[in-house]
Amino acid sequence: MAGRRKASPQPSRLTPLEVKVMQVLWRDGPSQVQHVQEQIAGELAYTTVQTVLNGLQKKGKARRTLKGRAFEYRAAVARDAVQRNAVREFVNRMFGGSPEELVMSLIKTRQLDEKKIAALAAAEREGRNE
Repeated sequence: MAGRRKASPQPSRLTPLEVKVMQVLWRDGPSQVQHVQEQIAGELAYTTVQTVLNGLQKKGKARRTLKGRAFEYRAAVARDAVQRNAVREFVNRMFGGSPEELVMSLIKTRQLDEKKIAALAAAEREGRNE
């Protein structure tokens, strides 16, 4: 149809299972499928973990290197970059892009109180002074 434009592609989001796998790679460094499978809570088949790792590699979130007869996977993106993007997307989608609305929601639902806010502010000040 004339006048219709394709939506711009979204950055590839990570599924909850992909996040669990990435957390193993971030925490433990380069790992083979068996190690990742052992580290993930739950009863996932080896082939399921292998499929997830291959998907992450195709998305550019993980890289793999052949070590002997097995691939070794490592994170290709930093944890903080993934977290920043996820938080930004969440704030945009749920709070109209307003981080203040997110904080107000946390306060209203009693997930954040004055003590926690003061502790966070102190920790942030300490981080700037290092």
